[in-house]
Amino acid sequence: MAEPAVASSRRRFVRRQWERRWLRLRYVVVGVLALALVAVGVWSVWFSSLLAVERVEVVGSELLTEQEVREAASVPVGDPVARIDLDAVRARVEALAVVRSADVTRAWPDGVRVEVVERVAVAVVRIGSTLRGMDADGVVFRDYEDTPTDLPRVDALTGVTSEALREGAAVVSALPEGLAADVDHVEVGTVDQIRLLLRDGREVVWGSASDSEQKARVLEILLEQDGRVLDVSVPATPTTRS
Repeated sequence: MAEPAVASSRRRFVRRQWERRWLRLRYVVVGVLALALVAVGVWSVWFSSLLAVERVEVVGSELLTEQEVREAASVPVGDPVARIDLDAVRARVEALAVVRSADVTRAWPDGVRVEVVERVAVAVVRIGSTLRGMDADGVVFRDYEDTPTDLPRVDALTGVTSEALREGAAVVSALPEGLAADVDHVEVGTVDQIRLLLRDGREVVWGSASDSEQKARVLEILLEQDGRVLDVSVPATPTTRS
């Protein structure tokens, strides 16, 4: 009876030893498999052609064609999506004069999405014999053959600076719709030498773009009075003269 009991005890001891070894080995196997899966995942995402760029989606372009945006973006088709330098793509797209801002994102599994916000003209600038569209930031970004009837015209005097054009754009943007319709064109000389030439032949001395909203309110009152020259450059003390 003693020998079978000893044999049984030995078998239980061996089984327990094996179970302990297998428990340790199981953790090692699971760890190795996990590392292998991570390595395969990293290789698939960052180095293989499985998730490579095959398409560039363009959203928001109207003045520009989608092809023009794609050419500016220069996204390297065939490179892994994860390795695309999104900031570099955005910078290249925003270098286009028509683009005010761009947002570039990854469109998994095989694309890059470029969403552009184009500039909106608030006025047409006459520079020499050329008509250029100007946005609210004073940036000129497109050409016109003829002055659009729905946009005021800005005449830039000789030597006008980009800062002065920004001031002119700020003045145009601040004009109420009704008042803007009375303006034939805006004349910009320097940052503080801005004039409005009205359709009825009167002239408005505006000065700089500061306090433009207040100046617009004062001008609406002055328009009801006589005077060929209306000066709102200091809106607290406006003047009129023949």
